[in-house]
Amino acid sequence: MSAPPAPENPPTPLLVEFANVTVIKGEDRVLDNVSLAIKEGENIAILGPNGAGKSSLVKAITREYYPVASDHPVTFKVHGEETWDVFSLKSTIGIVSNDLQYTFTRTITGREVILSGFFSSIGLFNHVVTPDMERKTEEIMRFLSIERLADRALNAMSSGEARRFLIGRALVFSPATLILDEPTNSLDLEALHTFREILRKIAQSGTSIILVTHNLHDIIPEIARVVMVKNGRICGDGTKEEMLTDAAIGRLFSVPVHVVRENGWYYATGY
Repeated sequence: MSAPPAPENPPTPLLVEFANVTVIKGEDRVLDNVSLAIKEGENIAILGPNGAGKSSLVKAITREYYPVASDHPVTFKVHGEETWDVFSLKSTIGIVSNDLQYTFTRTITGREVILSGFFSSIGLFNHVVTPDMERKTEEIMRFLSIERLADRALNAMSSGEARRFLIGRALVFSPATLILDEPTNSLDLEALHTFREILRKIAQSGTSIILVTHNLHDIIPEIARVVMVKNGRICGDGTKEEMLTDAAIGRLFSVPVHVVRENGWYYATGY
C-alpha cells in the first residue's frame, strides 16, 4: 500500500498585488500599466534612474496614489486588502523616505522622533507616552546603536544619524516589512557603510526589506530580487544575478557600464 501524498505547502501570501495599475499626477503618467507581485517576507530592490517612477510606486503601495480606470481589470491590493485603516497598515509596513526626513526640521530629539512613530506625528505635542512605548523606544535605539544620540536634536545630527532615527520611528510597531525610499542620499562613505550594516542587521532579524534606489551599491546581499523601473513601467524583474548584468543595467540607465560583483555586493564601473 503506497503512502499518502505529502500535503502541499500553502502558497506564500502576497504583500503587494498590482495588475494594470496606472497613476496620473497632473499631466504626467507616473505609473504606466504596472503589474507587480511581492510576497510577504521577500527582500527586494526596486531599481531605476531618477524620475523613473520608483517613488510613485511606493506611494501607490502606501495609498498616497490611486490608479485611474483602465480598459483592463485593475488589481490594487496590499496584504490582500483593497482598503484599510492607517494603524492596521503600520504593523505590516514601515516606511522611511526623504520626504519624511525633510519634515523633521525642528529641534526634536532623537528619542522624540522614535516616540512620535506611535502617534504618526511630527513631535509629541500633547500625546501621552506610556512606559511600554518608552521601553520599546529604548529597545530600538539599542538595536540601531543610537542610544548615545537620544537627546540630541535631529537637526544637529549628521544625515546618517538622522536616517537611523527615522528607521527607528518606522520600527515602533514591529512591521513585517520596511520600505526605504532612496535611503542613502547625502550619506558619505562612513555613513553609507554604517547604514548598510544596519539594513543587513534588520533583514537578518526577520524584517523584510523593500529598498528603492538608483545605486547598485545600496543593494545588500540579503536582497535576492530586483525589479527595474523606467519611464513609469517595470522593464525587468528577476534575481540579482539575472538583472544586475552589464547589458541590463546599461539599458536601464542608458549608459555603457560594467557591473562588478564582490562578496555579494554589486558595483557599476566604466560609465
